[in-house]
Amino acid sequence: MSKIAGCATAAALIVLAAISAPRLAFAGGQAPEERICSDAQALTDRDAATQGGCIAVDRRKGNCNACHLIAGAPSGDIAPPLAFIAQRFPDKAKLRRQIEDARRANPGTVMPPFGTHHILTPEEIDKVVEFLLTL
Repeated sequence: MSKIAGCATAAALIVLAAISAPRLAFAGGQAPEERICSDAQALTDRDAATQGGCIAVDRRKGNCNACHLIAGAPSGDIAPPLAFIAQRFPDKAKLRRQIEDARRANPGTVMPPFGTHHILTPEEIDKVVEFLLTL
C-alpha cells in the first residue's frame, strides 16, 4: 500500500469513528439542544459542561437566558451576553463566586444569588461554570 493510500485509509477510519461514536460531549460554544436536556437519563452520561448548559437554560433552575444572550438559546438582552467567558473570567473561582452570589462584587445587581438562596446546589453551580467557560 502506498503512503498516500495509507493516509487516506487512516483519515477515513478517523471520520468513520467520529460519525459512529456516541456523542456524549457537548459541542461547546452554545446552549445544548432541548432534546439533549429533556432526556434526563441520557443527560447523566454527558459531560459536566453539557449538564451545566442544561441547568443554565432550565427555567426552573438557572434560567440564565431569561436575561443573558446565550448562543443557541432563545435569550434575553437585559444583562451582558454570555460570550468570551474564559477571557472575561480567567479566574474560575471568581466566576463561580459571581454565580453563587453576584452581590459580593456588585451590591446593586439584580442577578439572583443562586448559591446563597439555594436556587442551585454547589454541584450545579460547578457544572454551570464548566458550561460558561465553553462560551
